Amino acid sequence: AIPENLLEAVLFGHEKGSFTGASAANKGIFRAADGGTLLLDEISEMPLGLQSKLLRVLQERIVTPLGSQSEIAVDVRVIATSNRNMFEQVQARSFREDLYYRLKVVQIPVLPLRERRDDIPLMAEHFRRSFNCKFSKKIKGISSDVEQMLLNYLWPGNVRELKNLMEHAFIRCRQNVITADNLPP
Repeated sequence: AIPENLLEAVLFGHEKGSFTGASAANKGIFRAADGGTLLLDEISEMPLGLQSKLLRVLQERIVTPLGSQSEIAVDVRVIATSNRNMFEQVQARSFREDLYYRLKVVQIPVLPLRERRDDIPLMAEHFRRSFNCKFSKKIKGISSDVEQMLLNYLWPGNVRELKNLMEHAFIRCRQNVITADNLPP
């Protein structure tokens, strides 16, 4: 979600004045995550030109902020996600093969929500608790007909769609149980 022309500076940092608008130095996301874990969501969207720079950081464990000659060591565990088949991306030459294998140490495939229906009530309950806090409400649950509707729906938008639906229902709910009347059409 970061504009391509700013991505390198956001990831690896920059010095003051290294580009137009760089009014202060910034250490970047890799240095901010030093000693911890960095999630690179939708890695398949990363421009090819930046993939080689990311590969270098992962291999050598150093970053060089834009506008600097200094190399700074980082110790970061990287988790990368994608909703695409990354091997197909490699074959289509839209993702670097060496970076693919560097990131593919442990793969955790996550099935779409429609293929793991047992998770739907658990997630709905999680969102209920979360939205009770967010909206200062005391909704105790969802009706059995709503639970059945959630289980029967195909969820093309996956977990994000379920979360949005639950938030919509919470906003509309005026009683202590979410009913079909609270759901969008």
